[in-house]
Amino acid sequence: MDRIDIAIEAGECLALFGPNGAGKTTLLRLLAGLLRPTAGEARVDGVTLPGGASARAVVGLISHQTMLYPALTALENVEFAARLHGVPDARAAAAAALARLAIADRADTAVRSLSRGMQQRVTVARALVHAPRVLLLDEPFTGLDDAGSATLAETLAELARDGAALLLVTHDVREGLALATQVAVMRRGKIALHEPRIASGEPDAFIRRYREVVAS
Repeated sequence: MDRIDIAIEAGECLALFGPNGAGKTTLLRLLAGLLRPTAGEARVDGVTLPGGASARAVVGLISHQTMLYPALTALENVEFAARLHGVPDARAAAAAALARLAIADRADTAVRSLSRGMQQRVTVARALVHAPRVLLLDEPFTGLDDAGSATLAETLAELARDGAALLLVTHDVREGLALATQVAVMRRGKIALHEPRIASGEPDAFIRRYREVVAS
């Protein structure tokens, strides 16, 4: 990371693009409190990171790796996360989160028996179960079919409308632009391009600039 300076307000979605190795996942891990910056400062909801339980309470992290417990059921995985966050009536909250991602019918199925796309839905439900105000998303659409992608996109848009701040890392530029209120391109640990959202119907213009930045 080198002089990264970004701010995401409540209700905003920053779509972050960039080639492999640009530092996008490292940035998410810093903001999730999983890594400590060697210089500078990162703050989430007013808490300087890594901020322990106070920061984890407001952050939800969705990774392209599910990090689920394969022997537990979908409901047990989400309920476990709810209990870690001190959510009242953790089981009911877990069931509601699974229903929100349209996977309630698989609540009692062991995660290891679910398809990759279904596992990703459980991962998202787990990240949302404690109603985080900041949501960090690292390729969240990985493994989802069209129906799952549509459900997730609708859920993320709803969260933004409710005041959550979203940082979305994705390789799919059109997918990111559909949700973004601002966009950025990361290259070699730096923000190489940062601008307001491209107007609807103009993704091709941004895609051209994105390719120019990456190739430079």
